[in-house]
Amino acid sequence: MISKTKISIIGAGMVGSTTAFALMMSDLSLEIALIDINRTKAQGDAADMMHGAAFLPSSEIFAGDYTDCRDSEIIIITAGVPQKPNESRIDTFRRNREIFTRIIGDIVKNSSHQPIILVVSNPVDLLTYLAYELSGFRRNRIIGSGTLLDSSRFKYLIGKQTNVDPKSLHAYIIGEHGDSSVAIWSKTSIAGMRLDQYGSKHQLFDGQLRKKISDEVKEAAYRVIEMKGATYYAIALSTRRIVECILRDDRSILPVSCVLTGEYGIQDIAISLPAVIGKNGIEDILPVEYDAEEAAMLKASAENLKRILRS
Repeated sequence: MISKTKISIIGAGMVGSTTAFALMMSDLSLEIALIDINRTKAQGDAADMMHGAAFLPSSEIFAGDYTDCRDSEIIIITAGVPQKPNESRIDTFRRNREIFTRIIGDIVKNSSHQPIILVVSNPVDLLTYLAYELSGFRRNRIIGSGTLLDSSRFKYLIGKQTNVDPKSLHAYIIGEHGDSSVAIWSKTSIAGMRLDQYGSKHQLFDGQLRKKISDEVKEAAYRVIEMKGATYYAIALSTRRIVECILRDDRSILPVSCVLTGEYGIQDIAISLPAVIGKNGIEDILPVEYDAEEAAMLKASAENLKRILRS
């Protein structure tokens, strides 16, 4: 029998079920427990996916409960009230905090070790820090999906302007996964060339275009929610990427939400920064030197989140 790594996904809504499907499509051999207050929905999703098992790698998906956390290597939290059209992530936090507190309590009660908790629910930075405070787990075991998706959107938009494959770009969004996110233009590069060097021959990335792209990244989720009610495909792929890095011990650098204890002069909050992701979760948070404006925007983003948390 093939040995499978167990993962629990809490929340079988659009994001949770799509994440399960994305993981099932990977070449990882997984045992995935879908946990939801609506067990019938979780059973239906699991059955629907397993009916395609003949066409896919050797993963298994089933409707589970919190006892499945006991032997799960990774617990992915997607549960919560979805963000409404024109609703800020702060408003979403106020509505989700009580739900999230119960979830973390059930995870801790049923965990015999410290699994890695991967927070996807929004607002992800605030809920990531809440998971750290409530669980008592080591901070490297608590990861938020953070600005990994924002960075993918950033690369996609730059790729459209430059006609370069987004996978060939080095570009990051850091800070809050939300309205105060920070586009790191000073470190954006193509084949080792700064974007302004590349742009001198191809596409001039002046201040106007940079602002346009940065604003599009911030507004992307709102636009998708307005058009179809929710975002779930791209965040599911982002989540799968984090899981792959952990289970394969890739030690890839991803911009994810990390609990900070003094890095960049920031503490007592979780916020997205480039981090090395491997078998132990967050292996390292990289001390990147940003330009003065970007560094100031990062600190302002962190202070904004801390104000919300204190309130």
